[in-house]
Formats: sequence, C-alpha cells, structure tokens
Amino acid sequence: MKATKYIIYSVLALALVGCEKDFFDTESPSAMDVSVFKSTEMTAQAVGAIYDTFGEDKSFRNRLCGGYVAINTDIEHSSKSEDKDWASYCTSKGTGDLSTSNGKDPWAYLNSAIERCNVVAEGIRTYSDTTDATFRYLLGETLTLRAFCYLEMIKLWGDVPACFKPFDGKDINDLYVDKTDRNVIYEQLRLDLKEAAELMPWSEACPGTAANYTGRPSKALAYGLLARLDMMYAGLAMRPNTFTKGGTRDCSVQYNVKDADKRKELYQEAVWACAQVIKKEDNKLVTKENGGFEKVWRDLCADKTNYTESEFIWALPFLNGARGQVLALTGLKMSERVPGHLINTKSYGDGNKENTKTQSMIEIVPTFYFQYDKADLRRDVTICPFAWDYDNGSGVSSDAGACFRETPAKDKKLYQKLADASSMHLGKMRVEWMVRTYSSNEDCVDMPVLRYADILLMFAEAAIGSKEGNAPSNLYGLSAQEQFDKIRTRAGLASKPLTFEAIVDERAFEFCGENIRKYDLMRWGLLKESLENTMSDLADLRAGTGKYAGRCDSIYFTYKKDNSFAQSGDAYVFDKFVGLNLGDSRPAEFDKTNGWVAKAFYVKASDDATTEYLAPDKYYLYKEGTNIDMHQYWPIFDVNISASNGTLWNDYEY
Repeated sequence: MKATKYIIYSVLALALVGCEKDFFDTESPSAMDVSVFKSTEMTAQAVGAIYDTFGEDKSFRNRLCGGYVAINTDIEHSSKSEDKDWASYCTSKGTGDLSTSNGKDPWAYLNSAIERCNVVAEGIRTYSDTTDATFRYLLGETLTLRAFCYLEMIKLWGDVPACFKPFDGKDINDLYVDKTDRNVIYEQLRLDLKEAAELMPWSEACPGTAANYTGRPSKALAYGLLARLDMMYAGLAMRPNTFTKGGTRDCSVQYNVKDADKRKELYQEAVWACAQVIKKEDNKLVTKENGGFEKVWRDLCADKTNYTESEFIWALPFLNGARGQVLALTGLKMSERVPGHLINTKSYGDGNKENTKTQSMIEIVPTFYFQYDKADLRRDVTICPFAWDYDNGSGVSSDAGACFRETPAKDKKLYQKLADASSMHLGKMRVEWMVRTYSSNEDCVDMPVLRYADILLMFAEAAIGSKEGNAPSNLYGLSAQEQFDKIRTRAGLASKPLTFEAIVDERAFEFCGENIRKYDLMRWGLLKESLENTMSDLADLRAGTGKYAGRCDSIYFTYKKDNSFAQSGDAYVFDKFVGLNLGDSRPAEFDKTNGWVAKAFYVKASDDATTEYLAPDKYYLYKEGTNIDMHQYWPIFDVNISASNGTLWNDYEY
C-alpha cells in the first residue's frame, strides 16, 4: 500500500489551511532539506503543510467534517439515507461519494497527513534544537496532529496500517504496509500524546500565532485526545476474533482489552489527563450567566476562536479564507438564495446543493426532541423544527401567510418556516450567526473537535469505570459528580445521580451533531441496540402510541418581526409556538383570522391521500437486513486495496 508514503517527499509545505496568515508566509521548502529544520520559521511552514491535507474535498473540508462519518444514530439522521449506502450501514467498497479512482479519498488524505507528520517529527528530532521552546512546540503539535489522524482512521476503519517513520526512499517495498492491530497503534499514541503534553504549553503561553487561538494545539488538546483514546481503547469494538492477514468473517463486538486490570489502568489515565485540564482552569465552560450553551455556537459561527472567549480546546481551522463546508453541509437550513444577506449565491444547510430546497445532511431524530427536559437550555439551540425561507415577492406558502398581513407581499422577507417531524434540523451552526459575507459553499467555519464539556464528561465517565465499573482509585482531589453537574447546571438543570446510564444520556444532550455519538455507542457496545430501539420508538411516534400517546398532530404558531438581521433587514420569527411538547394541545386563542397558523407535523392529509412524514419507507436509520454491528466501520475502498500490493484487505463482511 502506498498508504502514507508517496505525497510528501517532493514538496512538503503548501498553503496553510486556516491558521494565522503569518504562520505560512515564505516559500515552500523541500521536506528533507536539513536547513528546513534549523529554522523555526521554515519548520512552521512544514507543520503548516500537514494542515493543508485537511482542506481537501474528500478530507475534513467535506467528507470528514460531518454528514458522512457519524450519522444515523439514536439521535441523528442523515437526510440522504434513502439513497446513500454510507448513511445506512451498508457502505460499498467503491462508493463514489467517498472514494475516487485516482485515490483522492478520505483514506488517502488521512494517510498523507500522517506521512507529513512523520517527516516533520523525524526532521525536528534529528536536526532541530529541541531545547528551543518553539521547536518543542512544533514537535508537540506534530505528534498531536498525527495522533488525531490515527484516531480518526481507527474510528472509520478499525485496524489500519501503522507507520511512525517517514519513507526514506531506499526500498520501494517500504511503501507497502500491512494492517496493524489497533491496540499496537493505541499504545504508541499514548506515548506520543504524553510526550506532546510535555512539549507544548497551555493555550495562554503557546508561542507565536498559536497564542489565544483554538486552531492550534495546546497542552490541553494533547491531554484531551489522550483521554479520548483511553476511553476508546478501554471500550468495546467490532474486531476480528483472530487477526488474520487477508480478512476474516469471524468477527464480533468485544473489548479491545480483555484484561480488566488493563482497562482500569486506562480509565485511571483518562481521569489523570482530564484532571490536568480541569485543575489548570486554562479552559472553562461558557457559563449560563455569560451566554451559556448558545453563546458557544454563536461564537464559533462568528469566528470568535480565541480560547479565552470560547470553550473549544481545538476546532480544526478553516478560518481566513480557507476551504471548509461545515455549515454548508450541516447547518440550519436556509432554503433560498437571499439577496443582500450573508449568502447570495447558494442555499445553505442543504447538503451542498446549489439553490435547492433539500434538507441538511444531518437531521435530528424526532424522538430525541422528547428525551430532553423541557427546561434544558440546550434543546432549542441543538434542535430547530424550522428552516429559513425567503419570500421573493411572489408570495409565500399558505402555512406562513399570516406573518405577512402587515405589509404587502411584494415586500421581500426572510422568515422561519416550520418543518415537519422528518425534518428537524441541527441548530448549532446557523448562517444568521455568521459575521462574514461569502458567496459560495466555502463558509470556512471551523470544525469542532474537542470542547471543555467533553473533558468534564470524560472525567465523570472514567471515574466510575464506564459501563463495566472498573473505577480508578485516584480522582486527584476532584469530584466526578461535581464535574458532571457543571454540565447540567449550565443547561439549567438540577443535579442528577452520576451513573453510566446518566452519562449515556448526558453525552447525547450535550454533543448531538458533533460527530461523537456514533463512536460513543460503538465503544459502549450499544450501537445496534440503540438503533433498533429508536426505530421502534419512531413507529410509536408515527402512530401516536406508547410514550407518545396524546401528542399534538398540529403545531400552532404566530410570528413577530425581528430586526437583528443586519444583512437582510427585517425577518419574521416565531412568537407564540404551541404543540411540539408532549401534552400540548390546540391553544384556546387559535384563530386563523388573528394571526395564528396551524400546520400538520406528523401526518399530512390531502384530497386523495394521507402522507406520513415519518413513513417507514422514507425514514430509516439502517437498511433492512443489514448487520449493523458488522458494518460499524467503512470498508477500505477498492482503489486503495488494488494499490496495496496485497497488503490490505477488508474484514466485517465486506
């Protein structure tokens, strides 16, 4: 396999994706020119070239940023499930959405980034003055980025080839690397991340452009990724029962580590790593009093990536005009081009389809809405039962007509348009929260990777030993219940006893839409069970039976003006809104003549038919007959296998 070896040896430093402008200003040096690693400026360029791979279409710019990698869980649903195999746990080995014949695919780009990391790490260790703080930081940054890429590969493919040294050009056979048991990779990454944590300062003291910027790694990120690795390593996963070159169908969900004492060791290390971040207090939650959960996402969309203003420990950077489609693919839908608004050439939150009224790539499973406490301040930030639409002067749909009674229809207006139960949108990314004008699908919103909230919840989970109860003995003077309660307090909720089940729920409420849930369910061994249970709940929701008995079939609402949309003038937003919470009923003051609007939410009756918005043939989380557990991972694509010289293969029924 030319897995990691064939791109970087010509020229390493291209354009830096997303970091400060002065991070990458000089001409591209040769990767193995010794002089590169004698200069902090040129070494920084070389590190910048690692980020360059993240901005490719089949990398984090698009395919790895959400909507492809972690959809269809018990809380998230892909609007593409009807026709995309990758969305319904039956990914094909040659799917055009993920792989291409020229090898420009997620597998190739992640391996390319890893090889660039190998070159830079080797160069710094061999030629640089590693007593210098800047060189030390750049080495720590490189080791952290390599660990991040390997963890992404393991999440997507399970066992993958591992190589921690650059290709030296002496033996062509060194280009081809066999798959490696993921536990071997985990062990090396544990060493790398602990070394990186020693090399890098906290965010407040990062050198040069890394200071105060969440797009560059810090000590906190190294510790956070170490904790995330430990939780994955200690957990369950689909694995071959026998590691056999050439593939095997003898697979099962099992612990990565059979020894309970080893799993306890990993939980202890995760607690230790999280404790370092918590005790330092370099990163903090945005408190309820300071804007809370909503401000976290408003700030991200508004490019406020200074670590002192944000709880993001690391957001993969697409700022400063670089490529990135995070909001375009997964943001709250804006159905039409809006002249004079931030976006005027494409609709947004629509799965990257120009000027169409399709759904966002990530929708919310409607049953999840009802799992939130009505008082939870995260619910209405995370889940929006509406999209944005635009009256171009020719009139609007009848369900929204009441909001235009004040002025003639010719007055163009932006307004919130009620969706239906199958189109509940992710609300964490919103065009109206952005501050930059742009005219394409490259919105350049940074991709969330690790928030301080995850540090708190990983600490709490590791402290109780997760699902199996192998609780570590040392909590470093911290209370697991207290860290857990910080999340609930910020959400406006009371304390709740810390249990594994409580962790499962809280991580859903906190991280919905952040590419985390699927991998949580996998490491807990709950993916198949949770999907099947959710499909059963959806059947009850369709029928209005079981826990959903008495749900309100219609939503009732009125509008009010909102003049906060500076780019487009007045907009119309919901004012009174009744019918979505369980137990709601038709409001007594409802009257179509006084500004109220009613819209069917679950079942739409027409003259000759009845349409179920949640019809089972249109709304599903996995393809009927698919062995979900066996297909937790993507297959290695045919293009990569054919180029591997016999060193790659697929397990898991592929």
